[in-house]
Amino acid sequence: MAGEAGADKTGEADDNIIRFEHKFFGSFEDMYFRLTDSGEAVAVIKLASNEAVLGFEGIRREFMLTEQTADGRMLTKVAEGLQFVRGLRVGDSLPKEILTREASWDPSERHLRIARQRLTMQLVTWLTGNEHIFTSAEELMQIAEDPQVKKNVTLAFSEAAEALGLGRENREEVVRYIETLAKELAYIEAERDIYAEIRKVDDKVQGLRRVYSSDRGMIDTTDQVARLSQRALKVFQDYFDQVDAQTGEILAMLKNIDNQIDYIREVRDELHRRLIPWEDIIPVWKTIYVVKSEENIVRIRDLYQFLAPRFMQVNEWVLVTKRGFEQAKKKPIGGVMRW
Repeated sequence: MAGEAGADKTGEADDNIIRFEHKFFGSFEDMYFRLTDSGEAVAVIKLASNEAVLGFEGIRREFMLTEQTADGRMLTKVAEGLQFVRGLRVGDSLPKEILTREASWDPSERHLRIARQRLTMQLVTWLTGNEHIFTSAEELMQIAEDPQVKKNVTLAFSEAAEALGLGRENREEVVRYIETLAKELAYIEAERDIYAEIRKVDDKVQGLRRVYSSDRGMIDTTDQVARLSQRALKVFQDYFDQVDAQTGEILAMLKNIDNQIDYIREVRDELHRRLIPWEDIIPVWKTIYVVKSEENIVRIRDLYQFLAPRFMQVNEWVLVTKRGFEQAKKKPIGGVMRW
């Protein structure tokens, strides 16, 4: 039982494993933890043909699991960990993000290569006095293959070593700095690819907005979804713009490498947290054609339910949730029990 296992585990390594002492957590074999669309941490269990969704705050109150108890502290860690993974179970390790600041996932070799080239090209443009921020991977690859640029790379590393007070002969130290930063920025490049897929979703959303522009029954919904989709893109684009601005100041990055790594990891985690829920949305919208259809009406409404709690302004969201609550009082909902 999970509760029995948790009672005598006191080592630091065991603190990284999700274990509870209270017998409640060992009473349901298929219990798992996740976040709701509104960001609330919940436990989900099967009760006959129903799912019971138990909010962490309700569990804390019911079993008096304050932060002074081991189980209360573990619930807090699980809630933090759920920001970075789709779900967790008793016995799982907590995500690395809340343990070591490392990532619980890996970028591809392609993303590492792009990050390395981006930083290298920033050094070259610094050397020539024409600093330029590269935002397109395709543009970056083309410039990196230019013979004259290749000649400037070695010189750029040597000059950077001199500017950093290392001496021109210690260019390999700059190479090491670039590699260290590239490993961190590779995560941003991976997230940039997911953002590109979200832009494709938005293209279809804007297309459907035009298709349904004369449909009185759908125009309000498509307008709302289109606005929320644009708001989502801006939120993500702002994060990428901030990171790109940092890499544009390449010498400043190299002079303060530890602080830069901390900053990149903060953005990496925030982007990852916000991008995880899109894993269910992107594949569905890849199959959608911009035409009027009953299926597309369902997809648009589903997307609204996804976007509204995440990107609607607070005052708008309060009105929507209040209206939903009033409707819920009139009509019972089956299939999901909530505690």
